[in-house]
Amino acid sequence: MDANSRIKLMREGNISKALIKFGIPMIVAMLVTAFYNVVDAYFVGGLGTSAMAAVFVAFPIQLIFSGVGLTFGSGGGSYISRLLGAKDGEKANRVASIALFSSVCIGIILAMGLLSCIDEVLVFMGATKTILPYAKAYAITFIVASIVSTFNVAMGNLAVSQGAASISLRAMLIGTILNMILDPLFIYTLGLGVKGSAIATLVAQSITMVIYIRYISGDKSYVKVSFSHFRLDKEIYGQIFKIGISMLALQVLTSVSMGLINMAASNYGDTAVAAMGIVTRIVSLGVYVVFGYMKGFQPIAGYNYGAKNYTRLREAIKVSLKWTTGFCIIWTMIIFIFSKGIVSMFSEEEMVIRIANYVLKANTMMFISFGFQFVYSTLFLAIGKAKAGGVLSMARQGIFFIPVILILPKLMGLNGVIYSQPIADLLTTIMTAIFAVNIQKKLNDIEKYGILEG
Repeated sequence: MDANSRIKLMREGNISKALIKFGIPMIVAMLVTAFYNVVDAYFVGGLGTSAMAAVFVAFPIQLIFSGVGLTFGSGGGSYISRLLGAKDGEKANRVASIALFSSVCIGIILAMGLLSCIDEVLVFMGATKTILPYAKAYAITFIVASIVSTFNVAMGNLAVSQGAASISLRAMLIGTILNMILDPLFIYTLGLGVKGSAIATLVAQSITMVIYIRYISGDKSYVKVSFSHFRLDKEIYGQIFKIGISMLALQVLTSVSMGLINMAASNYGDTAVAAMGIVTRIVSLGVYVVFGYMKGFQPIAGYNYGAKNYTRLREAIKVSLKWTTGFCIIWTMIIFIFSKGIVSMFSEEEMVIRIANYVLKANTMMFISFGFQFVYSTLFLAIGKAKAGGVLSMARQGIFFIPVILILPKLMGLNGVIYSQPIADLLTTIMTAIFAVNIQKKLNDIEKYGILEG
């Protein structure tokens, strides 16, 4: 599909068809990434519990780099979708260029800062004395790979903003498959151990970056990126950060939350840290399906809001709520039926399996509401309502989760660690319902009276 066809589909195509066209490639792409994380855990798991726990401890670092990529990619992408809806292609080019080059610069600065105090960072993320040597060997190369990942995340979001979800699918699919092939080669065949997994990630991310560069410099991209468009522009940065800063906060809070989980779990040994890490990878499979679908929903919502087609926007919301909630119900049922068999794939240690099985069920208790949460947080960000979108985005892993994880383990021990996420999910769902009623009322008002306050 060429650029003009994608814009036409966002503007006037069948809503269900448009959501499928843009959402399915991103769902597949995100699933491939999540599946790699699961396979990566499987390969590293062969090195022992401490080595596997080390990868889980270092993983939150990547979320911070992803946050930088999302800040500029999602923030710039939301603005680009609205600009394309308003038929301002030239400004969309400037936004894309500023967003992409800025993300790389910040990523390099962040990497230098983390490498200068890597031991302290890993200890904060939950590394015990037995885990730290493995975590450090992995994290140093992993941080270098994350610089490249920052570019890829930003570029992927900029591509999606113009409806080009298929290029993100292709880039992520090729990179992830390559990563899965290289993992056992570097870890076992070349004898590099846990460091080999990080090297595999670096190589794969570099190939993904090359694919994105070829796309953005070719004729298939509706939005063009050029150094000539890159300049300090207060208005454009303001629009990018208006939406993007909440995505950065979300990723940082998620990273901190994972660190707090690991720290709390480390009080109960390496087996608890490994179990929590296994659950995180498994749960991410379901989360990434919804996240990928929302990447297809976002440009449609942003474009039609920018084009003032509110009836079409409301239809997209309704369809998205139906599909994501249906998936979340099915996913929850699968987890509860097959949980023990699933976690047994990652470890042979009975204690790790027992803890992970219990944690997986607990963490999936409130997953049926995840689609509802994410539709509205994405909607607010897509239409430029940064304050509401930011609050909803940060609620699950920050506003509610951090206080709960700091308090509950002191009252309930390991059970406090395990039940922190479902409690945070329940509170987030209640908050989302309040915001949802408000925005739906405003969209009803504009259809009736032609006004949209706030």
